[in-house]
Amino acid sequence: MDNAKTITIADVMTKSVISIDASMTVNESAKMMEDAKVGAIIVMEHNSPVGIVTERDFAVKVAAHAYPITSPVKQIMSSPLFSINSNETVRTAADLMHDRKIRKLPVIDDDHVIGIITATDIVNLLAVCVEDDMRDMYFHSVAKIYANTSPYN
Repeated sequence: MDNAKTITIADVMTKSVISIDASMTVNESAKMMEDAKVGAIIVMEHNSPVGIVTERDFAVKVAAHAYPITSPVKQIMSSPLFSINSNETVRTAADLMHDRKIRKLPVIDDDHVIGIITATDIVNLLAVCVEDDMRDMYFHSVAKIYANTSPYN
């Protein structure tokens, strides 16, 4: 395995991504996710990515708020859409996901969705890291936590 600090998103992302038009219904999007066996779909408007719908959006927004399944998927999508470039490091993705409290991050190059990286992808990568990489990631995380709570900032 390469050094964990230099592994790029392109090295670990999932390349097959499902996208739907913002006008499709909640029910249609749920069926697409079930058929494709994915936990998220990208919502497009005028061929541009504008949001993401995850399994959690169905649980929180549809079930908890009783939105009708005929509602447009745009009503339940998470937006703004946070994304990352494929040439960024996995560490950058992990930091962004942590800061934004998200678990799925679309990979967008030149305004085209080319993949997705998830928290599971990062955990799977950590499972095969060497001890030096784990130590480095641990100290990076501790330094980040300290920076957020330091009285000197």
